[in-house]
Amino acid sequence: MNIAFRDYLALCQQRTEQALLHFIQRQASLPTDPSGADLTSGLYSALNYSLFSGGKRVRPALVYASAAAIEPDGSGPALDCIAASVECLHCYSLVHDDLPAMDDDDLRRGRPTCHKAYDEATAILTGDALQCLAFELIADCREIPADQRITLVKVLASAAGSRGMVGGQFIDLSLQQHQPALELLETMHALKTGALIRAAIAMGAIVAGANDEQKGALDRYGQHIGLAFQVKDDLLDIESSTETLGKRQGSDLANHKMTYPALLGVVGSRDKLAQLLDSARQALQPLGANARQLLQLADYIVNREY
Repeated sequence: MNIAFRDYLALCQQRTEQALLHFIQRQASLPTDPSGADLTSGLYSALNYSLFSGGKRVRPALVYASAAAIEPDGSGPALDCIAASVECLHCYSLVHDDLPAMDDDDLRRGRPTCHKAYDEATAILTGDALQCLAFELIADCREIPADQRITLVKVLASAAGSRGMVGGQFIDLSLQQHQPALELLETMHALKTGALIRAAIAMGAIVAGANDEQKGALDRYGQHIGLAFQVKDDLLDIESSTETLGKRQGSDLANHKMTYPALLGVVGSRDKLAQLLDSARQALQPLGANARQLLQLADYIVNREY
């Protein structure tokens, strides 16, 4: 990762976290009982714990970079709203995926998972609150025209629901301890991992005013890097360490998860990753030099260490 891109990624992270902090503080006008005691302070503590835990903020960066590919000089509060919204939905998915009924993980980003740091009920409600906040942020963003906000809500809802992350997670849970065909594995991860990545890219493009041809090129790019993200995750689960990953190394194997290395082997998975990266680069060719940051993000996704 070159210096210029490192600075760019840091700026995206900073903008996203400032927006998240602003929105969370605005939310936390806490109900009190007659004695004046806060009734929901524990919930807001868990929200902060889950949102500000050192995430890479890749999906918000994709929002900013896809908008820049369409309108290089465009920026402002509208994109900050969308970036924060996408990250809220992503963090909700992590909190719920870690629950005992799902992946049953006790470590996330080097810290105890939400249900370990608090309790299971609080984690469930934290995820619920983050999901709701994601859509509230879009609905409240007056910098975006009302008809565009409706489109953005639909894009994000489709990525989150039964045709997106929820559907992918259900398939994952249903097929544990089975070894499916590669096509089914890709379908599952296109939903569970890829759908929100594609949505982040689409939402940035919508706010920037992309035409249909530009949206098509960006969506093809999103399909390829969405799968690449998961292939890399599967490889890191084998090749990295718990300390570097910030979560339990080898958990996919321990939980009998369907993975690319299990089907293709490590060498085959690396070849698949290289093919996906090449396809992502080709998809961006119609956008020319304005897609530079998206190209750098694709390289970052496939070469990251955690």
